[in-house]
Amino acid sequence: MIYGGFEIQSFEAGRGQWHARIQRTDLAPVVIDGLSFPTLEVGFAWSDPEAAIADAKAHIDHNRQRYTTAASA
Repeated sequence: MIYGGFEIQSFEAGRGQWHARIQRTDLAPVVIDGLSFPTLEVGFAWSDPEAAIADAKAHIDHNRQRYTTAASA
């Protein structure tokens, strides 16, 4: 799913433990405090993929101003 310039992918990390991976849609790395990340993984375990995606959206909304690209850092 695409949300606010990010692609969110939910994945099952263990039986019934869903996580979300966040990547910029333009494939540029996300730079947080000078560190470059090709993808971010939301580190909470949810019982279903929809909850993982909802948490990833909240994570994006909360941290949007901290995320820059390598070009703008």
